[in-house]
Amino acid sequence: MSAPLLNPPQRAAIHYLDGPLLVLAGAGSGKTRVITYKIAHLVREGGIPARHIAAITFTNKAAREMLERVGKLMSSAEIRGITVSTFHSLGMHILRQEAPHLGYKPQFSILDSYDAGKIIADILNTISKDEIRKVQSQISLWKNDLKTPDDMLLAAQDQWESVCAQTYLAYQDTLTAYQAMDFDDLIRLPVQLFREHPEVLLKWQGKLRYLLIDEYQDTNTCQYQLVKLLTGVRGLFTAVGDDDQSIYAWRGANMENLRLLQQDFPALKVIKLEQNYRSTARILRAANSVISNNPKLFEKQLWSELGLGEPIHVVQCKDEEHEAETVVQRLLAHKFECRTEFKDYAILYRGNYQARIFEQALRNQRIPYQMAGGQSFFDKPEIKDLLAYMRLIANPDDDPAFIRAITTPKRGVGAGTLEKLGAWSGQYGKSLFAAAHDAGLRVQIQAAQLAPLEQFCDFISQLQYRATREEAGKLALELLQAIGYEAWLYDGEDSPKIAETKWKNLLEMVAWLARKGSDDGKNLIELTQTIALITMLEGRDEGEVDAVRMSTLHASKGLEYPHVFLVGCEEGILPHSESVENGMVEEERRLMYVGITRAQRSLTLSYCVKRRRAGEWQFIEPSRFISEIDGDDLRHFGKPGAEPLVSKTEGKSRLANLTAMLAGKDKSGDPPQN
Repeated sequence: MSAPLLNPPQRAAIHYLDGPLLVLAGAGSGKTRVITYKIAHLVREGGIPARHIAAITFTNKAAREMLERVGKLMSSAEIRGITVSTFHSLGMHILRQEAPHLGYKPQFSILDSYDAGKIIADILNTISKDEIRKVQSQISLWKNDLKTPDDMLLAAQDQWESVCAQTYLAYQDTLTAYQAMDFDDLIRLPVQLFREHPEVLLKWQGKLRYLLIDEYQDTNTCQYQLVKLLTGVRGLFTAVGDDDQSIYAWRGANMENLRLLQQDFPALKVIKLEQNYRSTARILRAANSVISNNPKLFEKQLWSELGLGEPIHVVQCKDEEHEAETVVQRLLAHKFECRTEFKDYAILYRGNYQARIFEQALRNQRIPYQMAGGQSFFDKPEIKDLLAYMRLIANPDDDPAFIRAITTPKRGVGAGTLEKLGAWSGQYGKSLFAAAHDAGLRVQIQAAQLAPLEQFCDFISQLQYRATREEAGKLALELLQAIGYEAWLYDGEDSPKIAETKWKNLLEMVAWLARKGSDDGKNLIELTQTIALITMLEGRDEGEVDAVRMSTLHASKGLEYPHVFLVGCEEGILPHSESVENGMVEEERRLMYVGITRAQRSLTLSYCVKRRRAGEWQFIEPSRFISEIDGDDLRHFGKPGAEPLVSKTEGKSRLANLTAMLAGKDKSGDPPQN
């Protein structure tokens, strides 16, 4: 912790232990360093053992990186027992130990978004994915705001809210019957637990004596209440956040929590981190200029010692195809000139729908690219359906796998039967699969309802026997055929083409199991464990792949790239038209700010003059956010009176560089590298 490593505000934040602390950490200001060094200071100088410290993040990746950094600062003995996790992981850890207080068994099931959506679809009796998504989102927002089904039934203002509230009630009853929780319950239920059982709260306050919260501006009401309960009157915590980067209001994040900190903890100390270690001065001036148009809870001005840097390029394009071609050509030209790598570049956009045309342009030029936050093959719903059967075969106590398998495809086991099974399971502390074999349960269920449950359990038991003895790919294909999955896909999907794609994915999975099983000598159960490990480790080595990064602005938060192309900077896209209509322009401006501050050395903003919408051309205006940047920091291309997309000087320079590069390649066999 020597002086050159830390600037004065960072050092002050690390050393302050006398009460609640809010660190306002601007983009690129070294907030992770502050958190990790503070953990070391708490243990070495503050007298708080690591087992009593919790550092809470929002993503597994952030938690993993933080733990790795702490591991480099401290010995394994010093950090033994420390909690570095997401809010949801912490909630799950609490609930695993305290579940009986809430009427749950410790082995409760955790349903993912897809499984939860299926329950909601059954309640609504609909296959409309849009309707399911909207209701599911509303229920999630209510849970994050600590609203119960009864609260919302009383508060419903119209037919839509009434339907959502009734669905919420039925949905929660179903989860209780299944001894299951969804993602939001992992934070909501610990809050309920601590409020209803003060003695349990006291125990956990003793366990977790100091909290550090990363990305505090993204907390929702529920998360803030959990922090408030755990810290209690002592208020021993450090919250690190940036009100200028609050971009998740749509999923319940509440900027009001920053204000509440000052209200609920009058002794709160505020320290600002304003020195940026990422970007050039021009990029920061642009970011400061844009965000200055928002009302400020805390005044903050980013600055940098990394030099003035290049002007920000603003490129006008004819339409979306021209924009994609232009961006890719400029990216290629820049790479040739600067001898950089593809992984030094990012293309950022407001919505996923914008990515397709840029993917096509990149493929046309044979440029490798990687989608940030792209869906893993193992996360596809049809693959997860097969994995549910595999998980249940490998571990009969996996209740989420049991629920997914027995309801996909439906096999005549109704909600009433599952409710009785869930209640019996909870009463006797058994898994659903084990409870299904109990003679006492069978007395309570009529023979007609019992038969399909018994058939399912017998089917799984037979597969368990075969799984250690037969070839994995062959057995997986037999499983899919036995449950009639292909026919079920074609019956249930919106179009045969979607069903065909999903079935092909499953056949690809079967082929992978056959190949992997043969190559590694593993059976189906061993491969199930392998897949779980692959899924957990996915994305770790993303930085090692030499490919252009493509990402939504939301997914880019927390990342940085030497050269950024921020595309679609137009009215209606950024800011989004719905946000403008709903009075959410300030959040869109924060999103623009996040995009600008991802860039380290160069930033290009692009927009189209017209776009095709519903088969017709519509003329559009450049984003208002471009005009909020000081003109002296901008260099315009492609519009009347501005520079051409490629000037003669640039053209000659690029040709000279390309010639030199090719000459160097002829001599060495490889292009020159920095």
